[in-house]
Amino acid sequence: MLIGTAGHIDHGKTTLVKALTGVDADRLPEEKSRGITLDLGYAYTPLSDGSVLGFVDVPGHEKLIHNMLAGVTGIDFVLLVIAADDGPMPQTREHLELLDLLGLTRGAIALTKIDAVPLQRLDEARQEVEALIAGTGLSGSPVFPLSGRTGEGVAALRAHLEAAAAAMHQRSAVGRFRLAIDRCFSLTGIGTIVTGTAHAGKIGVGDSAVVSPPGLKSRVRGLHVQDRPAESGQAGERIALALAGDFEKKDIARGMWVLDPVLAIPLTRFHGELRVPAGQKPLTHLQVVHVHLGTEDILGRVALLDCQEVDAGSTALVEILLERETLALRGDRFILRDAGAQRTVAGGRVLDIFPPVRHKRSPQRLALLDAMHRDDPAVTLGLLAEQAPAGIDLDRFAVSWNLSEADTESLWQCAGLRVIRDGNVSLGFTAAAWTTLEAKLLDALGREHERAPDMIGVERERLRRMTAAHLPRPAFDALANELLASKRIAQTRAWLHLPAHRASVTAADRELFAVLKPLLDAAPYNPPRVRDVFKATGTPEETVRQLFKRIARAGELYPVAHDHYYTAAAVAELAEIVRKLNAEHGAARVAGLRDIIVDDGGGGRKVAIQILEFFDRIGYTRRVRDDHVLRREGAMPDWTPS
Repeated sequence: MLIGTAGHIDHGKTTLVKALTGVDADRLPEEKSRGITLDLGYAYTPLSDGSVLGFVDVPGHEKLIHNMLAGVTGIDFVLLVIAADDGPMPQTREHLELLDLLGLTRGAIALTKIDAVPLQRLDEARQEVEALIAGTGLSGSPVFPLSGRTGEGVAALRAHLEAAAAAMHQRSAVGRFRLAIDRCFSLTGIGTIVTGTAHAGKIGVGDSAVVSPPGLKSRVRGLHVQDRPAESGQAGERIALALAGDFEKKDIARGMWVLDPVLAIPLTRFHGELRVPAGQKPLTHLQVVHVHLGTEDILGRVALLDCQEVDAGSTALVEILLERETLALRGDRFILRDAGAQRTVAGGRVLDIFPPVRHKRSPQRLALLDAMHRDDPAVTLGLLAEQAPAGIDLDRFAVSWNLSEADTESLWQCAGLRVIRDGNVSLGFTAAAWTTLEAKLLDALGREHERAPDMIGVERERLRRMTAAHLPRPAFDALANELLASKRIAQTRAWLHLPAHRASVTAADRELFAVLKPLLDAAPYNPPRVRDVFKATGTPEETVRQLFKRIARAGELYPVAHDHYYTAAAVAELAEIVRKLNAEHGAARVAGLRDIIVDDGGGGRKVAIQILEFFDRIGYTRRVRDDHVLRREGAMPDWTPS
């Protein structure tokens, strides 16, 4: 169990931790000389069952709230320390308010310095404490009068902490690993070491991880868990990681995360819910704030989504806009402090790390955010899928909730989603959304046939845009292939069309094309352009251009580039060349295609580029840097000429 102290300066937090563990958590020379805690301190004590109690001792000074917030990230149990002579003080109240906003409800109250007050004052202090915690997350927590200096009452508190640790269920290690860094240092012979509390997952010696931001790749050389050497550590434990990688200690700072590479998605905005505590000023739209998230402190602004102002004691849905990148997942807690870092403004929870850019305040979006506060991913997934006609990115959803692979697959099945996979991308559709897409595709084809009856059909990519512009290509391919398999649509070479549709060429066009086609056949891999046909035959340039467009609509020519038409037979041969280049070299490149077509009387590099760009455009290949890679077999057009 991980315990975090809280309370006003000089109320005996560090003294109490030493009485409980024997460890002085003040580690800095300045702390020891001045007798006050300035930064986070750590102490550990073994239990009879072999486990370890960990303590995070936080500073109590009002100017060090940012350090206090970094320390209570990820703790299991609060030890609120209040001196019997002073009673609750300003930082006592502020710390308690922060703990309440962070949703911490398990804890105990240490009423310290009882050796310095008479019994009457002790009774008064106890009453003050009970009044203080009433209505907060710590309401009803036991109060332990004690003296960290003399040791009186410490044993009773320790017994309670041990019982609480024994009764606490160990945090699940499900999900990918993430640890919020609160300290970084180096040791001779070991290298860079980071410490923090693991929020999720499990990590072991030899594992790879990323320090993000800025995305430094690393490997775990060794680790300590709760101040003991170990082979692995997991969620809920304080872990020290010795990291190896191409970086130095100066490259890493508090506020960064060590995590599974899949979770390394820096963000500068997120949607969440927040509450303004009682007694605070109203929160206004676009107010400048300090955002405390994990162990980070970042300046940002609060955009209110469902109101114009948030009064004290009220809640709101918000978008947090950050000045620089950080990391977060759904469910992470955050605290907002004013621009001067003088007072607490609000506290809340992250709901969506992939918020939309538009329609953020629509009733549909607000209803979704309102439902997202439930800790049930199935509810959120169902609503998201209903609102995503072009499919929901299931991989991003799994990352946002940090779901394990097993939980992910089970969730997709229970939701009854149709899952389309393409490489590392998984898209989910409801049955209703899929049926709607089918109807849209058929309607788009029907309207296009009416508009251009002389065209044989529509190219896949253009039809995708006509059906649903935001529909990813893998999903459209699956949709079109299903309709092809069921014979609800047909395909002629690169064109999709309704089964009953036929494009026709007039007798006059057929007669003129018969005269001009030999020019194209004579140089199939670099046929003459429209102007060259005009120069060779005297047929007016515009007449040639319009004729070739009509013949192309019938599927006998392909506009590979502007005013540059290839016969269907030539395109089929070029497609086969590209396929062979992929089979032999893993991809087609300009130089390889150029060498082949030059040997066969074709054009040079410029023509090769135009041919490969044409195949990319119609979906036969996709460009990956300088490579042109065949799309998966199901997405390949039929290149057999009629």
